[in-house]
Amino acid sequence: MARCNHDPFRQAKEEFSRRGGTLRTGEALDAGIHPRTLYAMRDAGVLVRLSRGLYRLAELPPLGNPDLVSVALKVPKGVVCLISALAYHELTTQIPHEVHVALARGAERPRLDYPPLRVFWFTGEAFTQGVSIHDVDGIPVRIYCPEKTLADCFKYRNKIGLDVAIEALRLYRDRGTVRTDDLMRFARVCRVARVMRPYLEALL
Repeated sequence: MARCNHDPFRQAKEEFSRRGGTLRTGEALDAGIHPRTLYAMRDAGVLVRLSRGLYRLAELPPLGNPDLVSVALKVPKGVVCLISALAYHELTTQIPHEVHVALARGAERPRLDYPPLRVFWFTGEAFTQGVSIHDVDGIPVRIYCPEKTLADCFKYRNKIGLDVAIEALRLYRDRGTVRTDDLMRFARVCRVARVMRPYLEALL
């Protein structure tokens, strides 16, 4: 009887391990893991619930950035943007209390109970350009590159604050590697070249 109860756990753990240790509920069911087994593993502390419908093996090392991992897994078409991207690239002193994520205009709004999301709707090249894929705790996360993020911050300065955009540009300059051509290219993509140029000339 005990062995019968244990085997589904072992098989499910093996399936989780094969897939990097983190699965959505739908992926677990598709892999043949019974819902009862999933919830029993959660209740037994074998799995940790990252957010609604997202589970991870408890034995794995703690996630360095669980919020970005959750968003990447639950909102795979989104791109981490604005203050969340600045924080990832260490270009802000702001502490994000929600994850800023860009979605293509017309996409379905994500239903996520945690972490809190703030969705920004991008269109055309403003959505598709400047996306980099970063390995965060073994999970590929789509994040705008620093230069695209700076252009986005000037575009959305009325929503996040012009001071945040200027501080980010100053921190970017202080790193010593300034890609002016990329900054201006993304400024044109975001239609903020005229807005950004005076700050670029003053700071760079």
